[in-house]
Amino acid sequence: MTEITKTQRLVCNEFNADFVSSPEDMKVGISRNVKQGVIPINGLRHSPEGDATGWYIWGGEEFSEEPDFFVPLHVAHLGEWCPDIKKYLALPPGYRFLIAGDYVDVWFDGSLLNI
Repeated sequence: MTEITKTQRLVCNEFNADFVSSPEDMKVGISRNVKQGVIPINGLRHSPEGDATGWYIWGGEEFSEEPDFFVPLHVAHLGEWCPDIKKYLALPPGYRFLIAGDYVDVWFDGSLLNI
């Protein structure tokens, strides 16, 4: 088991959530401003589909409705953009997170499963 997988399992245990992996060869939708260091970092997970993990990640208070706001990025490359978020990527569909410096919030949002 890799170090990141161990950390992801600890995060899932902390929030009493099932472990649902996000393999490195699958993709997330991510806003470019994450790579620029905009905070807070937000993430939400829909159900995986095809080669997508279901994760959408963005920087700032709100995400844009612009069609090119989210770009596809393989999980393997997230370390180059924002390595702190990888430990949350095994949270199952329906989960969200918000990270702002030392502040971290993780919660379940059932509405994400009804889309």
